[in-house]
Amino acid sequence: MKNIARKTDAELVSLARGAHRGDLRAFEELVLRHQAKVQTNCRYLTGDGEEALDLAQEVLVKAYFNLDRFEGRSSFGTWVGRIKVNHCLNHLRRRRGREFLDVDDPALESEAALTARGGADAGAEAADRRRLIAEILDGMTPALRLPLIMRDMDGMAYQEIADELGIGLSAVKMRIKRAREEFRAAFNKQDEAHG
Repeated sequence: MKNIARKTDAELVSLARGAHRGDLRAFEELVLRHQAKVQTNCRYLTGDGEEALDLAQEVLVKAYFNLDRFEGRSSFGTWVGRIKVNHCLNHLRRRRGREFLDVDDPALESEAALTARGGADAGAEAADRRRLIAEILDGMTPALRLPLIMRDMDGMAYQEIADELGIGLSAVKMRIKRAREEFRAAFNKQDEAHG
């Protein structure tokens, strides 16, 4: 498997399916390519930064053990995205009704004694922007946050979102519209306050 990094996802899937037992090189390359996006989206879908890495790993393990079910009608990334959405929705259903203390609570982050401020370089600004986006998404109700992420981050079609969430197509469109408006207003308000 020379030049494995140059192979397409489809070629890697084929190699992973035909690999000898214990030879995970092709699938490991797929994981390297898709893990960051899966983890980020798990975090945004569930609002749970602490469990995002575990959820992402669970999604990729499911993908590995179900690789023979991948039909190739979509890209590998899209297929893994479907697994991720289903896994995160199931996680949210299991968790419903339980309260957790979040040590990364935005209310705690604003405490001066708990906040370390560095220089105002581009990396810090990008991190602040990502944190702001995460805070806004976390503050949204799941009814608005989930369809927004499924559409704008995962690129799912409106009908697919409706099917996944078990709601009507018009409800999906309205929720995404409301979510975008709510996000934009909150982002602009926070950006102006810090700008």
